[in-house]
Amino acid sequence: MTKQQIKPGTYRHYKGKDYQVIGTAQHSETLETLVVYKPLYNDSGLWVRPFSMFTENVNLDGSEVPRFHLIDNAY
Repeated sequence: MTKQQIKPGTYRHYKGKDYQVIGTAQHSETLETLVVYKPLYNDSGLWVRPFSMFTENVNLDGSEVPRFHLIDNAY
């Protein structure tokens, strides 16, 4: 199994808000790769989303756009 990776940094959601990606984690039962991130617009703590969902494209006004896109590398 190849571990999926994502670059830590600031990502913008297609709806406009920014998030800080910490890295990835593995689900303890399914071994699914999860992206660990936190919103930069409030203090609601850490969140996780399946890697496949975080990196997928969504339909926005008839166009396919990334759900999240990197706007600033952490390193």
